[in-house]
Amino acid sequence: MSTLDRHHTLFANIPTDLVISLINIDRARGQATSYERQHPERLAQLQTIARIQSTEASNAIEGISAPAARIRALVESDATPTNRPEQEIAGYRKALDLINSTPPDAIRLTPGTIKQLHKIMSEYTTTPGGQFKTTDNTVEDELPDGTRRTRFHPVPAWRTEDETQRLTDTYRALAADRTIPPLLLIGTYILDLLVIHPFSDGNGRISRLLTHLLLRQAGFHVGCYVSLEKIIDDTRSTYYDALHASTIGWHEDANDPYPWLRYLVGVVINGAYTHYEQRVGALGGRGTKTAAITTFIQSNLAEEFTIADLRAAAPSTSDAMIKKVLRDLQREGIISPALSRGRAARYRRLKHDIS
Repeated sequence: MSTLDRHHTLFANIPTDLVISLINIDRARGQATSYERQHPERLAQLQTIARIQSTEASNAIEGISAPAARIRALVESDATPTNRPEQEIAGYRKALDLINSTPPDAIRLTPGTIKQLHKIMSEYTTTPGGQFKTTDNTVEDELPDGTRRTRFHPVPAWRTEDETQRLTDTYRALAADRTIPPLLLIGTYILDLLVIHPFSDGNGRISRLLTHLLLRQAGFHVGCYVSLEKIIDDTRSTYYDALHASTIGWHEDANDPYPWLRYLVGVVINGAYTHYEQRVGALGGRGTKTAAITTFIQSNLAEEFTIADLRAAAPSTSDAMIKKVLRDLQREGIISPALSRGRAARYRRLKHDIS
């Protein structure tokens, strides 16, 4: 039995703190939707940044990394991957792009859809993708000190197809019923899928792709503009602790999903929507041209950037204005003096937080 099968009792009395958070999220979602409709052109920069950060962070959580310049080339320029980490990164980018470019309702959640996303994610590697596991596996977490901890034992391989089908059918029925708050329903589905652990490799990344998809289908588009994966990566220890706490007793139908649900709700409201409001405020408020420059510098994946990068981020801003903002940021110790001169002048970010 999955956690979702106990929805009648689990969600009969949702804790007050979560109810308040869900109300705040609905309010933030409404404001975000209004802004998206009124100023879609202003959000293109945030989409580009989120796309890069999501691809980089979701792989980093699994210990897959590459130089920032290569990640940017793989995401923005569709560069050819040259090694296994780059293959994993390019595959995640392609699957994420499919989700973002397809109308949410056009993708029907089925085991076949999950397999297809996994196949796309594995496209550049030599490992066959899109196939559920054929041997049993154990799920371990890598702790900050480098040690590993067994989090849970997934369902056996022979039950994977049936369990995934049953879980997905239950989710779709409950989503259509609309009696459970969407965020709690999505979080519980993802928790159960992670315990099923349907693939031999890539389950964490698939879970984050599906989270992005299901949030979009439920009307939460914030993940297109603020990287949920980066927020998770920045709180990786808490992420693993929450999953560990909510999987204890899963096989005995005694697990408590709320540690994980509180974490996920916190990622959305305290992370994604808070960042969204800050960045949109910068893009749309007074001093918009200056804000476009500082937002790019603050959110850019690479520590170094060029004058050309700033021109692209704020195309209507004059070179004189760009140079003035750079001088102000240098005086505040936020960026370095120019590392090179001329039209290709480079700078280094020294601080992430720009007030």
